[in-house]
Amino acid sequence: MICERIPPWMRVKIPAAGPIKKVESTLRRLNLNTVCESALCPNRWSCFGKGTATFMILGSVCTRNCPFCAVAKGKPEPADNSEPLRVAEAVKILGLKHVVITSVDRDDLPDKGAEHFAATVRAIRSVKNDTTIELLVPDFCGSKDVVDIVLAAKPTILNHNLETVSRLHPTIKPKSNYQRSLWLLKYAKDNAPNMLTKSGLMVGLGETDDEILQTIRDIRSAGCDILTIGQYLKPPNSRLEVKRYVEPKTFEYYKEVAKKMGFTFVSSAPLVRSSYNALEIFEHVRPQRC
Repeated sequence: MICERIPPWMRVKIPAAGPIKKVESTLRRLNLNTVCESALCPNRWSCFGKGTATFMILGSVCTRNCPFCAVAKGKPEPADNSEPLRVAEAVKILGLKHVVITSVDRDDLPDKGAEHFAATVRAIRSVKNDTTIELLVPDFCGSKDVVDIVLAAKPTILNHNLETVSRLHPTIKPKSNYQRSLWLLKYAKDNAPNMLTKSGLMVGLGETDDEILQTIRDIRSAGCDILTIGQYLKPPNSRLEVKRYVEPKTFEYYKEVAKKMGFTFVSSAPLVRSSYNALEIFEHVRPQRC
C-alpha cells in the first residue's frame, strides 16, 4: 500500500525572512553545506529562521546509496582540510550556543572521516569554547579505532541514527547493519559514560508498531539517552514510497512508551528530525545531568 496524499499535520509554516537570509548568506560566503538543504528537511526554514543549521562536513556526495535520503550519491571530492575552520567561523558569526555537525558517509577514506569530525570539534572550541557540540555520525564501518578518534574529541552529544527496524534495515540502509549501529551507541556510552548519546527513527516505511517498540527497546538497551522519532517523507527520484502517515496520537504513544523505558528525553512527532530543536532538547536534558 502506498500513501499518496499528505495529511494536514505535515504542513510547514515558513517563518520571517530576516534570520533565514543571515544563515543562508553565511553558509554561501563560507562555502558550507548543511544537511537541512541537502536532505531537503521539512524544518529547514524553521531552523534557519531561528538562526541555526546542521552543518554537513566532508562534502555533499555520499559513498552509500540509502533510498530514504535525498543527499547526492557517488564519488566524493577529497576532504577539504580548511572546512573545520570555516565551520567554526560560521558558529562564531551566528552566535550558536549549540551546534550540530553531521557528514555524508565517507567509506572511501581510511578513517571514514573521523579525524575531520575531531578537527571540527577542536576548531569550534578554539573560537567559541562555550558552545556545546553534537555530532551526528555515520557508523564508521564498525571500527573501534576510528570511533575512538571521535570520542577523544569529547563532543557533548554523540548521535547515530538507527533509522528503521531490523527487518527493514537491509532495504532502507543497504550498506549499513542494524547490530553494528547498536554496537556504536553502546561502545560510545561504555567508553565515554559522561557523554550524552542520541539516536533517531523514521516511521511510515512499512514497519509495525510492535517492531517500532522493539527497536526503541534495543536503542535503550544500548544505553542511549535521547530518542527522536519522525515521519518518513519520500525524496525526489526515490522508489521508496511512504507506506503510511502515522497520526500524531501514535507518535505520542511512542513517546510515552519510550519515556517509561528510561530515556532522558524523547521527541516524537510527525515533523521531528534528528537535529530539529537540538538546542531545546539539550537544555531540557542538561539540568537532569547536573
